[in-house]
Amino acid sequence: MTDRQLALQAWESLFRAQHELLAAMSADFAGAPITQAEYDVLLTVVRAPGMTTRLRDITANSLISQPSVSRLVDRMVSRGLVDKATDPDDGRGAIVTATDAGARAFRVVAATHGRSIAERMSVLDDDEMRTLLALTERLRGS
Repeated sequence: MTDRQLALQAWESLFRAQHELLAAMSADFAGAPITQAEYDVLLTVVRAPGMTTRLRDITANSLISQPSVSRLVDRMVSRGLVDKATDPDDGRGAIVTATDAGARAFRVVAATHGRSIAERMSVLDDDEMRTLLALTERLRGS
């Protein structure tokens, strides 16, 4: 069995590192055309074939609850960032497609955010990043 105290220290360090990095990177969204939550939704939508995906896939890839994702997507529809339609294969579901404006806004923020991530991760060398990736995937059960 893992040493309990070591496990607690490792967890706290991981949690604090994530919190500090996310707080620092929130500056990437200051004055941006989309919020961090909208970026999270568009990340899934823009990467999907045809920039179209199911609402349930957005929820599965998001860090917020299903009702919150649904409300956020509805707000994004009203802002012209995405379109939403009934899923033709499942009338209970919805299909979300990025609009040209949504894809453009995503690309603007993605360039800045990508540089920010690369800069903050540069304290690790490639082997350390591969190790971090493997460890976090293992923790996530991937």
